[in-house]
Amino acid sequence: METLQKVDIYSALNKPNLIFGADRELIMFVGLISFALIFAGVTLLTTIIGFLLFFVCGGLLRLMAKSDPLMRQIFIRQSKYKKFYYPQSTPFSKD
Repeated sequence: METLQKVDIYSALNKPNLIFGADRELIMFVGLISFALIFAGVTLLTTIIGFLLFFVCGGLLRLMAKSDPLMRQIFIRQSKYKKFYYPQSTPFSKD
């Protein structure tokens, strides 16, 4: 009788790419936008708005990643789907 072979799965290979607990690409994009707002506007108002934008969007992105770390990839994939698929296996099927 054969025994099952046990294989270790390392958690570092399965973890999603997160920065500050949020999706890596989204938090870097928000950081870029707020950085550009702060240093292009060079006023106290744009600096405050830039920091508020970064921290509020960062908090919302953290909540999103906490519910599902792959939510961005799922949204991108499902937005490529058509609204309706015809009930045929191929476009060349014969009725």
